[in-house]
Amino acid sequence: MSQHVVPRKIYFAVFTALIVLTATTTTISFLDLGPWNTVVALGIAFVKATLVALFFMHVKYSPRLTQIVVAGGLFWLAILLALTLGDFLTRGWLPVSR
Repeated sequence: MSQHVVPRKIYFAVFTALIVLTATTTTISFLDLGPWNTVVALGIAFVKATLVALFFMHVKYSPRLTQIVVAGGLFWLAILLALTLGDFLTRGWLPVSR
């Protein structure tokens, strides 16, 4: 089994991207985007998590089975989020008791 050696410049580029995205998240947090603050923050967090998984966890260079397992985990997460969001969005008809 051969191992893939990642050049240092890729690690430095990913590290720089993560630092820039962290600074962007911090900067965006001080802006009032209304309900979009959470959407933008989660979008940036998704990009950062993808970079970490692909390069630092070596998923990009892993065997196909590892990539399928990661994709399956993300698919399962999407199912759970969709079910939770579906439940949350349909609760508008419940009366609020005080």
